[in-house]
Amino acid sequence: MTQSSRSSRLVLGAATVATGLIAGAFYVFACAVMPALARSDDRVYVEVMRDINEVIQNPVFFLSFLGAPALTAVAAWQARGRDDRRWVWAALATSALAFLVTVVFNVPLNDGLMKNGDPGALREEFEGPWVAWNVVRTVLLTVTLGLLLKAAASRAARGTSWTPAD
Repeated sequence: MTQSSRSSRLVLGAATVATGLIAGAFYVFACAVMPALARSDDRVYVEVMRDINEVIQNPVFFLSFLGAPALTAVAAWQARGRDDRRWVWAALATSALAFLVTVVFNVPLNDGLMKNGDPGALREEFEGPWVAWNVVRTVLLTVTLGLLLKAAASRAARGTSWTPAD
């Protein structure tokens, strides 16, 4: 196996792991965090979401949140000319869409929740749209993960006989 081949597999593996971590984080919000918070009164709901939005902005989260689409982009570039390129390029498309959903919808909703105001009104503006967009990005990243796994399986099935494009 060439150094380039090892590097390509490492990048694809790192993209897959980073995507899995972020998909899992969003999945936990969809399945547990938001349903649990839905049981809270407005003040607690807003306070906890503000705290989550504040603490999630840390280097560990950003490394995987930004690293997943960046590594997928590198993996797509490395896959050009190979049979598995369609899986990696499709993964890049769904990863980019999930990133776009987050930046265009979830982040502005998070920012809106930081405003001063009646907790009931803030929650009313935030909860429904945020939960819906979180489900969208969770599904997109789950699809991304599946596509990256398909690309990795395709490479594994070929063994070491392939060579990456220059």
